[in-house]
Amino acid sequence: MGKASRRRRHTDGSAAPSRARTEPVPFEARPFAGLPGETEWVAIREILPAATATVRLVGPHAADGTEILLTTVLPLAWPGLHRSDGRLLVATQSGGSSGDASRDLAGQMLATAALEPGTPLVTVPSPTRATPRLQDVVDLTAGFEAELHEGFDFWVEGQELDEEGRASLERANEAIVPTVRMAALPSAYWVRIGDRAHIRHVLPDDEDAATDALARLHAAASDGLGEGTRLLGAFRTAGLLVPVWDLDPELEAGTYEDALTAWGSRYAEALAADAPLTAEERRARSGLLSRQVTLR
Repeated sequence: MGKASRRRRHTDGSAAPSRARTEPVPFEARPFAGLPGETEWVAIREILPAATATVRLVGPHAADGTEILLTTVLPLAWPGLHRSDGRLLVATQSGGSSGDASRDLAGQMLATAALEPGTPLVTVPSPTRATPRLQDVVDLTAGFEAELHEGFDFWVEGQELDEEGRASLERANEAIVPTVRMAALPSAYWVRIGDRAHIRHVLPDDEDAATDALARLHAAASDGLGEGTRLLGAFRTAGLLVPVWDLDPELEAGTYEDALTAWGSRYAEALAADAPLTAEERRARSGLLSRQVTLR
């Protein structure tokens, strides 16, 4: 076949591969924007050890009303599971990394829903441009909040596990670090890791604006949560900023509710400030940026 014939075939599309299949998935710096509870999506995707949340699928991509139980992880690191009782489970922390976490998770949900009952999803489907995003497949009128668990026994409610599955469940339960939702601010969590205790708070604001606000607070020596605490820094994930405080390990989570409420008020004021950063605030901002870590 001559070059001209090959060019014609690719021009009319009869032999050319689908562009949606070959072009990379567009990168989304803030993949959960536009979803109810964006900060909760980030938390269950990135920082919570054992949590679940239920979403309902809508639209042309799945049967309306199909429910998915999102969980941080599943046995044997499965990305999804269609249980024999018909329940659909999808792991938020076992998915792909195409550059768009929303598309990755939506693809996992649809692939899991297509499985026969009693079947795990063992590999993550590679999304394409044609793969819908969460914003296209979940009910956007429903709220979204993660529920914390002390163990993963909900994996097997009414189900039988083989020896390998039971071992996986035991290992997963042993790895869970104690985590408590704080009431003072949305998507703020106290966690005990070894002999240290921290609070991690997913901020809902633009990453640059949030960094400026933290810098203002640090320069004013008002970024802590009281005596014996300090702001360690912040990490970036899914387009949002997550400050982390070091706490007194002898104190429980409830001790810090009032201090976190007060910090929230100071942060809101700093976020609303429109004056240019002072020299001291710029130095504080540089220090924060130098300590930031990007997850995934």
